[in-house]
Amino acid sequence: MTRTRNPDTPPLPPVRVRHLGLQPYEPVWHQMQAFTNIRTPETPDEIWALEHQPVFTLGQAGKQEHVIAPGNIPVIQVDRGGQVTYHGPGQLVIYLLLDLRRLKTGIRPLVTMMEESIVDLLADYDIQGCARTDAPGVYVAGKKIASLGLRVRRGCSFHGLSLNVDMDLEPFRRINPCGYPGLEVTQLCELNSAATPEKVTPPLLCQLKERLGYNSATDEPETHPS
Repeated sequence: MTRTRNPDTPPLPPVRVRHLGLQPYEPVWHQMQAFTNIRTPETPDEIWALEHQPVFTLGQAGKQEHVIAPGNIPVIQVDRGGQVTYHGPGQLVIYLLLDLRRLKTGIRPLVTMMEESIVDLLADYDIQGCARTDAPGVYVAGKKIASLGLRVRRGCSFHGLSLNVDMDLEPFRRINPCGYPGLEVTQLCELNSAATPEKVTPPLLCQLKERLGYNSATDEPETHPS
């Protein structure tokens, strides 16, 4: 469902959508931090769509005990919420660098918007997904298909969501995904063979932009944040 903004509220500046391709995790994480630190109330919001090279990330309260056997995949402690997850090629990652005060929203509504956007995307592929009140993310038949993790600094969000599309799921067996021993994961291509990251990205971005209330966007293929 699209958000309806108060007609007396000034229109939002166009959101900048950046398509970053396949990236190592740490440089992008530090670019998110830097962008958030220097942005002003006039800075347009940005949405970054990308895939990551293989990495396990532990949230702020993440417990090392949930990383069982990482092998040669690096483990990085980061500043988002949540426990441990895996990122790798074939998984769509979307980072939301948003001024929550300007959007007049908060963390819980933002999480709900993210979950609803993914559920609606899955429905387009005839897949029934659902959110859980006890564990943020989106699930299909009890298996996790999308993870969420955010950080808010100076009223602005960064980090975001990851959606398993067409990837090697084996590394998830080396961790307790999101801190839940035995939690199974799944991916779009196992449920609908037509799904690829390239096909899934535009409609999911459209769902997010509409729910956040953006009427316009600048789309910047393969551009890196400055």
